Amino acid sequence: MGNINIITYYRNICNRLTPLYSENEAKRIAQILLQRVTGKLIFHLLANNSNTLSAIQLSEAEEYLSQLKLQKPIQYIIGETDFFGINLRITPDVLIPRPETEELVDWVIKSNVLPKPRILDFGTGSGCIAIALAKNIASSEVTALDISPEAIALAKQNAAAVGIEVDFFVFDILGNSPWPSGNQFDIIVSNPPYVRESEKRLMGKNVLDFEPHMALFVNDGQPLIFYDAIARYADSLLKTGGVVFCEVNEAFGRETADLFAMHGFADVQVKGDINGKERMVKAVKK
Repeated sequence: MGNINIITYYRNICNRLTPLYSENEAKRIAQILLQRVTGKLIFHLLANNSNTLSAIQLSEAEEYLSQLKLQKPIQYIIGETDFFGINLRITPDVLIPRPETEELVDWVIKSNVLPKPRILDFGTGSGCIAIALAKNIASSEVTALDISPEAIALAKQNAAAVGIEVDFFVFDILGNSPWPSGNQFDIIVSNPPYVRESEKRLMGKNVLDFEPHMALFVNDGQPLIFYDAIARYADSLLKTGGVVFCEVNEAFGRETADLFAMHGFADVQVKGDINGKERMVKAVKK
């Protein structure tokens, strides 16, 4: 088989994926796929109508498409994703980082006024939040934890790959484990599990069949269980004036804010994401 025009093939991919994904999601996946097989930015690929795929590149793309038809996420297929300008290795052991979490990271960075903040990331997964903060806040000292040893191993690999130093370790935030004395932080950040079990019916096969449920779901009867634990740990681990930032379920933005207020935190704020959904909470320790 000879070379095939990239723009034509791009449209073909989108048409083949739209029965399974939204139009925008199909386009995004097609762009990631073509960048992967060509090693070139999508802007350059689609800017010239004479660009083509070789037979080898086409074969690789078709192999990816066979997996995409099973609704396996493209990030797991290619084993990587971009987050806040950082290339991260991704496996089914960790949640795929979302754009909303980039907004949380951006809020932390823009809010920080300390020259050398000590930062703690609860539930680090791939290490995306911890690595992005360590890279973008000069002289910061970042610690990150997760209940999953597999996630911690991957996060360590991701940090090493970009030359970022983060202290990763396994820790169960719901296990009432004692914290080593003397460790206090200026910032605590977390994107914990917050999707209710009842919300599974609203989610696609690409999430339900492939992403780790432990990193996503909480019992309907305790939708804020992780935030209550974060607030309790933050009360003892944050310095006076220290700040906690969390990504939250849009259905519980105000309730999460009230929970932190109930634990004695001040200046509690709920922030909307780019789509206007209440997805982030910030609270200050008195």
